[in-house]
Order: sequence, then C-alpha cells, then structure tokens
Amino acid sequence: MNMMKNALTAAAACALVSGVSFGAQAQDDFTLQLKWVTQGQFAGYFVADEQGFYEEAGLNVTIQPGGPDIAPPQVIAAGGADAIVEWMPAALAARERGVDLVNVAQIFDRSGMMLTCMADSGISSPEDFPGHTLGVWFAGNEYPFLSWMARLGFSFEGPDAEVTVLRQGFNVDPLLQGQASCISTMIYNEYWQIIDAGIPEEDLVTFFYEDQGVATLEDGIYVLAENLEDEEFVDKLSRFIAASLRGWEYAAENLDEAAQTIVDRDPSGAATFDVQRRQIENVVGLITSETPGYLDPEAFDQTVEVLLSGDSAPVITEDPGEAAWSHAAYDQMADD
Repeated sequence: MNMMKNALTAAAACALVSGVSFGAQAQDDFTLQLKWVTQGQFAGYFVADEQGFYEEAGLNVTIQPGGPDIAPPQVIAAGGADAIVEWMPAALAARERGVDLVNVAQIFDRSGMMLTCMADSGISSPEDFPGHTLGVWFAGNEYPFLSWMARLGFSFEGPDAEVTVLRQGFNVDPLLQGQASCISTMIYNEYWQIIDAGIPEEDLVTFFYEDQGVATLEDGIYVLAENLEDEEFVDKLSRFIAASLRGWEYAAENLDEAAQTIVDRDPSGAATFDVQRRQIENVVGLITSETPGYLDPEAFDQTVEVLLSGDSAPVITEDPGEAAWSHAAYDQMADD
C-alpha cells in the first residue's frame, strides 16, 4: 500500500527508530478503548501489538474491545482509557455534552458507511425514501444518518414522519426478514453479511454517504484535552500513533497474517479467517491519504458542516473549531 508506506517512511518510521532503545527501559502503560468488538476494523492496533511495534516504541499497550453496551467517550471520561477510537459525529456530540474530546489522529479518511436497500423495494434514489422503513444503528452511528435526513428535508419523528426509522440491531436481520426496506451497513462488515446470506449484489441498491455529500469522518483517535497539556503524555501519545500507523501499514501488506491476528485475539472466538481477511482488505481501502493519521482541517470542517445541517435536528449546535483537534502528537512524531 504505497500511500501508507511513503507517509510512514517520512514520519512514523523516524519515531520508531528511536524506540529500539526502549527495550531495556520500563515500558509506558497506554490503554486504548475500541469503538466496537475485536475485528478487522481495528487491525492496525492489534497487528502493532502482535508484531512488537508498541514494545519497540517503549509502550505497554492494553487494547480494550468495545461492544453495544460500551460508549468510548464515557470510558475515557471515567478514566478507563488514555485514548479511544471513535467516529467524529459521536465524539463531537459527546464534546457538547461535556466530555472534552480532541481528535489527535484521523485513521480513516474515507467513510465506509452506506445504506443498503432491497432493489424490489422500489427505492432507486434518496428521493424514494419517504414511506419506507430505514434501519439505523443507535450507538453514536445514527448521527450521520439523521443529518442526511435533515438535509433531505424528510421528517422522521412524530405522527407525520415521512420516513420510519427502525432502531437497528447489530445484524442484517431487518433487511433479510423484510422489516425494513434499507438498513445501515459498513462496506467492510454488514454489507458482506447480506451477500453471505445469499442475496445477490444485483438485488441490492446501495447509497454511500461519501457519494451523497454527507460523509463524516469515522475511525479517529481521541484523547481528553487536559492530557494534551502534559508533555510526557504527548510524547507517549506520539509514540502510540507512530506504532499504530506502522501496524496499519503491516496489516495492509500482510492481509493473511493480519486476519489471523484478529482471529487469535478475538475473545469471543467468533471471528473467522476469511471474514476478517475480507474486512481488513476493505478497511485499508478507507485509508487513502498520503499522510495517514493526519487530520485534514478541511475534512474536519466538512464533517462539522454536515452535523450542523438540518434546522430541526442538528447533531451539534455550534462549530467547536480548532479546540476539537490537535496535531501536536502527530507533529512530534514527524519531528522525532
């Protein structure tokens, strides 16, 4: 994956070279809270740990899986993690509620979120959504969808709602069982669950948020603002980001090994090699920047614009500005 290799050669590799000497020293503890369960979506972190990249960077990293009952912003606010992997809509919404989250690295620069519909539902464009039931996750992932509906001008609450919103579980059953015309899917996960269930791709209609102009930034690394005032924490964070990016590069170039790492690390035992390999292959396609991990301020502004849209139900009420992101750790990584 050349775009990742070029950027890491110029930045992360420099930071990690100095990490070789950390072996004889005490390792700094660092805890990462994931947004979801152990799966290929987070391959870079598990691979970095498995390959010893964190250890080389002087870190003892604990990776905590997420789940439907785990809200990463709440975990970090309670002191349960040094950093979290979160989507920007959920992070900015939590910030407005008082959790002072700051984006310090943006791993995915493209959105993998999509709405997948049955072709026989009669839906061929977003204008056809009224009168239909649309499945949406409500674990922070609903924010981009609600912004999209608000931008389209479709009401989705009350007796006069034009679109019926189904609080979708974390499976594809509502589509398979005819409970919804469309459901939320990720290109690296649920979409393929539908295919694996026996529905041909030609029987599906998909709407990528990227194509609809309502894409928001997804997997990024967030910390509490107060910790960025601590130089030692920023140094530790910088080494963590560098090692993680190295893990993502390795995963992209060694799909089989990365998939097996996820299978081995899954505490539930549910992960299968073929599914995880396919997931990782799709996930790395969302990392397209020539400077992986570097948050593009323009992309941040676009996400904020989407979240502020819709007079009836904006996700956030004001632009948090530059206070909501920092390049401090990334810049230190590049300078080391």
